[in-house]
Amino acid sequence: MAASAGPQEPQGPPGAPAQPPPDPSESLDAATEATRSLQGLSFELTARVPRLLEAMRTIGSGLDVHTVLDRIAETAAEFADARCAAIGVLDPAGGGALADVIMYGVPPADRDRIRDLLADPTAAPTAPGCLMFPIRVQGELFGDLYLTDKRGGGEFSLSEVGMVKVLATEAGIAIGNARIYEATRQRERWIDGSVAVTTALLSGGDAEEALSVVAEQARRLAVAAAGLVLLPEEDGGLEIVAAAADDPAGLLGTVVPARSPIVPHLLGGEPVFVDDAATDPRMPTEFGRPHGPSMMLPLRSGDRVLGILATPRLRGDRAFSETERTLATQFADQAALALVLAEAQRDREQLAVYEDRDRIARDLHDLVIQRLFATGLMLESAQRRTDTPQEVREQVGRAVDELDATIHEVRTAIFALQQGPAEVPSGLRTRVLREIGTAAVPLGFQPSVVFNGPVDARVGELTAKNLIAALREALSNAFRHARAERIEVSVDATVRLPDGREGVRLTVADDGVGIPEGGRRSGLRNLAHRAEALGGSCVYGPGLGPGGGGTRVVWEAPL
Repeated sequence: MAASAGPQEPQGPPGAPAQPPPDPSESLDAATEATRSLQGLSFELTARVPRLLEAMRTIGSGLDVHTVLDRIAETAAEFADARCAAIGVLDPAGGGALADVIMYGVPPADRDRIRDLLADPTAAPTAPGCLMFPIRVQGELFGDLYLTDKRGGGEFSLSEVGMVKVLATEAGIAIGNARIYEATRQRERWIDGSVAVTTALLSGGDAEEALSVVAEQARRLAVAAAGLVLLPEEDGGLEIVAAAADDPAGLLGTVVPARSPIVPHLLGGEPVFVDDAATDPRMPTEFGRPHGPSMMLPLRSGDRVLGILATPRLRGDRAFSETERTLATQFADQAALALVLAEAQRDREQLAVYEDRDRIARDLHDLVIQRLFATGLMLESAQRRTDTPQEVREQVGRAVDELDATIHEVRTAIFALQQGPAEVPSGLRTRVLREIGTAAVPLGFQPSVVFNGPVDARVGELTAKNLIAALREALSNAFRHARAERIEVSVDATVRLPDGREGVRLTVADDGVGIPEGGRRSGLRNLAHRAEALGGSCVYGPGLGPGGGGTRVVWEAPL
């Protein structure tokens, strides 16, 4: 390429003190100076002034920074009659490194050379056919505009230099405006995300669904590879309990051990920002291996840390900007507040449920059982009469046995109803009855339940815990979406899984409207994730209604 030494604004060496901010009237002064320099020039050059003004208007109308830079490079090359233009954008983090290079008309063979030149402006050639001007945004150096390979060779004229200088000044103003617009839009997105989280959390969903909403919104807003919510464990570690990612099942249940250097900082309420999770010594290997830039933000309520919100990006992705870090921290604080409010709301609703259950238990004990017992005594008295035919005696005996079984079931239900929320259940059977009793209040009817096998003795605590959560999710779905009038629950601890292992099967079937085509399936995905994490499965199919109407959920896991 030909090269020239047109008038060039001096540039200090890397690391030199920043130049003082230009006077706010610099743009007008530069435009005035360029206009004066055009006086007395040929009609052809003078005719470019309206085009320059139109170009400045077009550049200034852009709202996307990258689009503005593309327009600047193309327009500068056109006005200076240069074949090639490039803009080197400095990294906002400092250090003189380039964050991006915008090129126009640069052949592929020359791109590396142009990039190296922009990375070290002091090495810019001084031969004919080259121009370089700094671009400043609000007084700070944003980057450099470089022009080369003037058509026909030779040097750039004074009028061309003046117009490019005006263009560089206008470019700084346009870039500043685009940055402000982009920052405003970004804040709006985070605010909208916070509102969506608050609305979802206070709409009455369970705690697990609330955490999933936080993870999904955080991933979307941070443009991250995953959104994760971690909760403290009893041993001091952190467990991933909600994940929004391409493969959430591989993340759920992952534990960051208490010995990890990052855990004390997070549990102490300190946000942690990592440029490369794969190489940062504070990050656990299993978490950091596939990830690059990451934000790990405490979900705080006063001095209490409810959990941790993590938004990792993949290796090689750009680092989080200072603005993104600030907005994400504010989002985490808002999400924590919404979680606390949702928890308080659920506590109030749960209190109302327990008050209603106490009333039901009293009515069952004081009225229903007493009447059943009196009826049984009357039947037994009739059975003992000598003039009663044998066939009638047998039927009465069977009726008495049925009444005894009914009284036993009612007493079991009363026991489950009277258990407080903080009491530790004696077994899986009691916990299942308790969940069904809780669901009966919003449903308006009591789901039926059947147990098969020694569920209390055979089902382990981890599987039992997840089975209860799956039952709660299935009953919640039936109440909120199915509009069911009948629900049957079965817990079978005698099944064999497809791989031959002994397992437990939970079946929840209803006669509701079923799952609509294209409807939301986040609840079913949660059930499947729980089962798969234990080595089991979860499927759904036709329900109890006519023609298979409704939904049947079958959840299985090893004992």
